Amino acid sequence: MNPTVSSFDQQLEKIKTQTGFIAALDQSGGSTPKALGLYGVTPDAWSSDDEMFDVVHAMRSRIITSPAFNGDRILGAILFENTMDREINGQPTATHLWQVENVVPFLKVDKGLADEENGAQVMNPMPTLDDLLTKAKANGVFGTKMRSVIKQANAQGISAVVKQQFEIGRQICAAGLVPIIEPEVDIHCPDKAAAEDILHAAIMDELNRLNADEIVMLKLTLPESDGLYSDFVAHPNVARVVALSGGYSRQEANDRLSRQHGMVASFSRALSEGLSAQQSSEEFDATLDASIQSITDASST
Repeated sequence: MNPTVSSFDQQLEKIKTQTGFIAALDQSGGSTPKALGLYGVTPDAWSSDDEMFDVVHAMRSRIITSPAFNGDRILGAILFENTMDREINGQPTATHLWQVENVVPFLKVDKGLADEENGAQVMNPMPTLDDLLTKAKANGVFGTKMRSVIKQANAQGISAVVKQQFEIGRQICAAGLVPIIEPEVDIHCPDKAAAEDILHAAIMDELNRLNADEIVMLKLTLPESDGLYSDFVAHPNVARVVALSGGYSRQEANDRLSRQHGMVASFSRALSEGLSAQQSSEEFDATLDASIQSITDASST
């Protein structure tokens, strides 16, 4: 790395230009037991939330310190706040990611989803977001991630989701971070293609309102219409367009992703598919290496 260039500029250049994908390691709260269950760890392994997060940090540390996991194929990693607050091999997690693995650190900042209204779920209020952004910046975090969900092709609901995402996105830009804007379209949406067309128009309208120095990323469900988001990939305010696996198997997610030119993966469950706490180091590393390679290949189209 060039010491005369700031870490932020180096990270932005990596995100914009390097091949690879973003690892989503940000399961939190209610999704943690499910993630641990898929990893072969049952709830009798912990008796409190603190112990549960100890277990999940051990899983994430095992992934991050595996020889298969490094910046050659992985652009960035999205962390839960509890993971950012912890250490890996004696270093703060975000510091270890960047300085040891050459992986750009991101932080999940949303506080979950509000109840469904007009076929969509906006994010819950984030009254302490400014403090969290300050903390993230101090920890060497490059960007953030926040998720909303669209369940129906309802223009009013989709508009509410996109408006909120970009409003908070501008707040994150002002704090010196790059937001990953994630308006997920549920893969079970009954008219998914129509919802994606409405979403596309709403996002483009917001992108065209951004100032030149307001740089964002987009994390989107793999679309029904191949190439739907190609104009986002080319947009000057977009550092990268990444795809969520959204409940698709890794094979189907990779197949769909391989048809989206310029999009790269940001997979969570599809990344850790096949990993188990009971595997030997050799088995674990080989499984993770194959997973990372398959997702990298699908992201390189």
